[in-house]
Amino acid sequence: MKDESKQVKRFNPFSILVLVALSSVFLILYLSGKIYWITAVAGGVFSLALAASLQIADQWEKAVVLRLGKFQGLKGPGLFFIIPIVDQVDTYIDQRVRVTDFSAEQTLTKDTVPVNVDAVVYWTVWDAEKAALEVRRYVKAVTYIAKTGLRDTIGKHDLADLLHNRDKIAADLQKVLDEHTNPWGISCQNVGIKDIVIPASLSDAMSKQAQAERERQARIILGTAETEISEKFSKAAEKYRENPIALQLRGMNMLFEGLKEKGSLIIVPSSALESMNMGTIGGLAALSENQAGKTTEAG
Repeated sequence: MKDESKQVKRFNPFSILVLVALSSVFLILYLSGKIYWITAVAGGVFSLALAASLQIADQWEKAVVLRLGKFQGLKGPGLFFIIPIVDQVDTYIDQRVRVTDFSAEQTLTKDTVPVNVDAVVYWTVWDAEKAALEVRRYVKAVTYIAKTGLRDTIGKHDLADLLHNRDKIAADLQKVLDEHTNPWGISCQNVGIKDIVIPASLSDAMSKQAQAERERQARIILGTAETEISEKFSKAAEKYRENPIALQLRGMNMLFEGLKEKGSLIIVPSSALESMNMGTIGGLAALSENQAGKTTEAG
């Protein structure tokens, strides 16, 4: 990983432009005989010093300036001046929100299950002075702290917690990171768990367990439905026993619904006909059907 915390700008087009412009002016004055050569040389040295003193920091950056090795202050954004030779810009610190990917491979959970976890952390430098003076290579430091914190967090939770409570795990990890990075002037704004990979054998076992659980639930639901249906039939039987006329009407309705379908054949046990007094009703229905058939043939 490229360490952005030690990135120093070495090419400044504006400084080069100033150096070329001033040197050209002194050279033209010398060639035209208006100044002596020593003045032209002094002008060139002055141009070089002025160009070296001009520095530029982008809008999202802070420049860390050291004077004879001691911290002088933060400069920028925009154009600023330093004293050549005496001052130096040690680094430019980016204060935008950054994204760092990290992972924990083959880490054991609390119930000794090896998992691979991929995560991402969003962080920013809120105090450039602390980030420059308190920690060396703070980008790598944040990455290592994130990896260590992720491993510790995984070891404190069971596999079920990792799979079902990702938000809580991420919040705990963010709290751990903030405790370590805040003294460096760095704040971890958000942590997200991207992926949790478990062994293939364990994944197959969990799939079979889930399938068995769904089958068990289906059998329970079916048994509950059968129980409810039997209760409803039992209540209906009590009503029909108390009211035989209602039972006969129900039988007539069933017979009518069956005869409505063309070419249908209804087989009714004799015991049912006797219990519901449907013998006469069945004969009348058959006679009516025969009379309708003869009328159709005559027509």
